[in-house]
Amino acid sequence: MIDSAILRSDPDRIRESQRRRGEDVSIVDRLIEADKHSREARQRFDELRNEQKVLSKQIGPLQGQLKKADDDAKPGLQSDLDELMARAQDLADRVKAAEIDADEAAAAADALGREVANLVDPTSPVGGEEDFVVLEHVGTPREFSTEGFEPKDHLELGEALGAIDVERGAKVSGSRFFYLTGPGAELEFALLGLAMEHARRNGLIPVITPALVLPSAMDGTGFLGQAADHVYRIESDDLYLVGTSEVPLAALHSDEILEADDLPRRYAGWSSCFRREAGSHGKDTRGIIRVHQFDKVEMFVFCDPADAEAEHANLLAWEKQFLDALELPYRVIDVATGDLGASAAKKFDIEAWIPTQGAYREVTSTSNTTEYQARRLKIRMRKDGHTAPLATLNGTLCAMPRIIVALLENHQQADGSVSIPTALQPYLGGRSVL
Repeated sequence: MIDSAILRSDPDRIRESQRRRGEDVSIVDRLIEADKHSREARQRFDELRNEQKVLSKQIGPLQGQLKKADDDAKPGLQSDLDELMARAQDLADRVKAAEIDADEAAAAADALGREVANLVDPTSPVGGEEDFVVLEHVGTPREFSTEGFEPKDHLELGEALGAIDVERGAKVSGSRFFYLTGPGAELEFALLGLAMEHARRNGLIPVITPALVLPSAMDGTGFLGQAADHVYRIESDDLYLVGTSEVPLAALHSDEILEADDLPRRYAGWSSCFRREAGSHGKDTRGIIRVHQFDKVEMFVFCDPADAEAEHANLLAWEKQFLDALELPYRVIDVATGDLGASAAKKFDIEAWIPTQGAYREVTSTSNTTEYQARRLKIRMRKDGHTAPLATLNGTLCAMPRIIVALLENHQQADGSVSIPTALQPYLGGRSVL
């Protein structure tokens, strides 16, 4: 949610952000009008409420005078009191109507305001999904031809190893579900152990989060706008299955005030994640790159807005260290404005090299959402005796299926076995090969 002070003092800043995102600029004018109407309606209510208080102060003493007055004075006082009481009743009706109008106007302005995406960072490249900027390449993709064999894709390798079973996943749950079996399951548990230890060493608190959340949590993090089509909803209970533990982690401190001295607060949450992947039919239907259910370790930070840029750099560095430990070639990209998502002001993706696709594919992402989510979730910090929204940031440390895809394909051997990176071996009983 955008700071109302910016809307009132610098609406062109919001217009420019909308333009950079390729989104509706006219909504800013509608929001200005809605905000103006809301403030005017609230002012009318306040004025009538003050008038009501003044009138109440007149009625009390007059009632006292009437009780003490002699018979000659009572008729006149009673007439004055009746007039005041009639005015009070009329005013009460007007106050009630004004309060309803003010509440409705505020709700309308709030609803419209929630449709406006976060202000983009001016350093983010402008454009759509393909307009990202490559910041760096790390590692060199293997030349399998020089090694004398053609690489197999992750599904062929996984099936041969008894690690991945998509046929039975489809039989039981439908398309884009899968089983990890034997070495596949062990590999996921090993990745979870390595990821959580990596997070712990960097000062993040491990958390196992709920997989079901209330609408307020989903909306507060911005996942009921652009991303609503990707969300699973359980209508009978009015609950949502999370697509990332970012949602329950962000809502962890909703409606709370955190002391600035206790910031930053850094968490690493594990959860199963559920995504409908609406609109992505036909993309990555083979294997486990794009699936409806997967496990993920997500980092999340609450901090002073002044420290948000530094915390964003930390999250990216921790993601890179994890990919380095897995000995995977990758690139880091600065995501373009049209591909940020509603909550993010700036986002970096890490894309691992997938040999059989001859392409880099996203495996981690980290976003600076500035104060946007905190305002929606009413999370504030207390600093120097004052309260203000804080900043939130998120970063994927390990999305299990895609990391498994990258590991299998990049570390495969000519005989169909897969080498295990040194950092992962202790979590697999010391084994160096699957």
